[in-house]
This record gives sequence, structure tokens and C-alpha cells, in this order.
Amino acid sequence: QVQLEESGGGTVQAGGSLRLSCSASGGTFSRYIMGWFRQAPGKEREMVAQISGYSGSVYYEDSVKGRFTISRVNAQNSVYLQMDNLKPEDTAVYFCAAGPRWWDFDTWGRGTLVAVFS
Repeated sequence: QVQLEESGGGTVQAGGSLRLSCSASGGTFSRYIMGWFRQAPGKEREMVAQISGYSGSVYYEDSVKGRFTISRVNAQNSVYLQMDNLKPEDTAVYFCAAGPRWWDFDTWGRGTLVAVFS
């Protein structure tokens, strides 16, 4: 069973950038679809981005298209989320997730907080 740990959250002014990292241990990392999710206060968790294991195919939630970039380095068992032009509405706890197929995630990290102020 893979285990996930996020890092890179913080506080940033609107228009700024942050890069989240997720390190995986256990399992065969390249076999997993990896995703980033977020949960804002009082709201449900929502998918932000997903990336396939080998081909690098990606999927983004509409509100982050053109601003966020998901990537992975299988040799380092890591997945990243580059977030540019951040907005206050991006404020949330961001979670890394792993799963066997698109939209099917069964392993989660503990989350990292991103706070964007105007």
C-alpha cells in the first residue's frame, strides 16, 4: 500500500505562486493515477488535477486550467502541483491522492494548507 506525504503549502499574496510536492513510499508508484484535491472551509473536497502513470495524460478542474500544472517524476516517486496566479478562492487544504484508475482514488495524504490573501 502506497503512503503519501505532501509539502510546500503556505501563505501567499494573490497573483503569487506555490509548488506543492507529494512524496510516495511503498507500492509501485508508476502504476498509480495521481491526483491533487482540495477542500476549502465549509465546502466539499474537489478534484484539482490528475495525471496518468506512464503517458503523462492530465486532467484539470476548469477553474485552475491555465494556472496550475500537475507533473510527476516516477524515478523519484513524486508528484507536483505548480500553482501560478493564485487567487483567494484557491485557499484550501490540498491533498495528494493515488488510485488504480481515473477518478478512483483510494489512498490519501494528510494535506497541506494553502492560504491566498488579497
